Amino acid sequence: MADRSQPELPLQAVAPQRRRRSILAAGLVLAGLGLGLAGCGRPKPERRQLQVWTLDLAPKFNDTINGAIAAWERQHPEVDVVWTDVPWGSVERKLLAAVFARTAPDVVNLNPLFAANLASKGGLLPLDPLLPPGAEASYLPRLWQAGRSAGPDGRPQQFTVPWYLTVRITLANTGLLRQAGYTAPPRRWEEVPAYAEAVKRKTGRYALFVTVVPDDSAELLESMVQMEVTLLDGRQRAAFNSPAGRRAFAFWTDLYRRGLLPREVVSQGYRRAIELYQSGELAQVGSGAEFLRSIQTNAPRIAAATRPFPPLTGASGDANVAVMNLAVPKQTRLPREALSLALFLTDATNQARFAEQARVLPSSKQALRQLEANLRRERPATPNEALVQQARLLSADTLERARVLVPASPGVKRLQAIVYTQLQRAMLGQLSSDAALAEAERQWNAYATARWP
Repeated sequence: MADRSQPELPLQAVAPQRRRRSILAAGLVLAGLGLGLAGCGRPKPERRQLQVWTLDLAPKFNDTINGAIAAWERQHPEVDVVWTDVPWGSVERKLLAAVFARTAPDVVNLNPLFAANLASKGGLLPLDPLLPPGAEASYLPRLWQAGRSAGPDGRPQQFTVPWYLTVRITLANTGLLRQAGYTAPPRRWEEVPAYAEAVKRKTGRYALFVTVVPDDSAELLESMVQMEVTLLDGRQRAAFNSPAGRRAFAFWTDLYRRGLLPREVVSQGYRRAIELYQSGELAQVGSGAEFLRSIQTNAPRIAAATRPFPPLTGASGDANVAVMNLAVPKQTRLPREALSLALFLTDATNQARFAEQARVLPSSKQALRQLEANLRRERPATPNEALVQQARLLSADTLERARVLVPASPGVKRLQAIVYTQLQRAMLGQLSSDAALAEAERQWNAYATARWP
């Protein structure tokens, strides 16, 4: 999605402001001439302005977003919506500065982690008192539930409305699979060690790449949850130093020490996995369905051997889903209108339209059913398009058993950094995996005790 450092206001948001100034000026002229307004009926109330921020959607989706905003404005003629698109990399800095300056937008597009962090500090408006009865019934239950997090008083409340989603599926090089003696990659983490050994022994390549760089992908932390590790207890203290946690740390430590993971997993992030897969050095990669298009462009030979498969999971079969939300900052002067717009942008009609154009998945139940029906009706013109269609259908099917595996709780990025750093030490032989896990527990509890006494 596009990166724009200088967001522009959409035309339809600017025009009403100009019309309002003209009406006001005419009224002042009439009053100055002593003509009065008594014979003209009541003056129209001043139109209020509602600010909306999104992330990296302009200019590609200008027509879609502008069209939805215009439709909402027709239902709320007293409100002008001003849309600003913010580059992904700067939204946290810009929003925190706006909150500090008391110029925060009324609706903002956030990821769950940043939303939970803001909510815990009192920066977001709790939505429960304002939500229409049964509003949550329109959304996939697990996705709606993911919008609940602890406020400043520690009580879980609904702070966000789910918008669009992506799920990770497995894209595998069937040529390497065949050489290793497999027709499909494994479905469960417990099957990975034997698979990784076969790939390495018979092809000289690696089976998979899961980074342990602290500030990169959360895939490894998610894998621990799939391995039945409970990360934190109800008091935000470490719960991961458990039998399941020790098995998970030993799992990743053993894979690395046996040379079954690329050496770079401790020093390079997810981007390196993409590079290795496209160069034919990796048997599989976890990614969204649309990544297939990039492979088809950047590595046609690898793309020809690539097929989509269900993602790796644990015994429960739960896959991970990445969610983008809409939230209402607490500073808003238009809380009901702000929530109304958030619900409108995420209703079935608008989600179906956006999901089709952006090639993402909707959080609306009805929109998801419509997307699946549309995909099944498609008649792809090329083998490449047929493969993308297959991957998108698999993604939609995966969504039925997907959830946010790592809860968006305050401090979760610190938790990831602590766990990954200690796991690196175990992988590199500096500590045993059990000792590394115990040290991660000690460091997290020291942090949590200071933050939540």
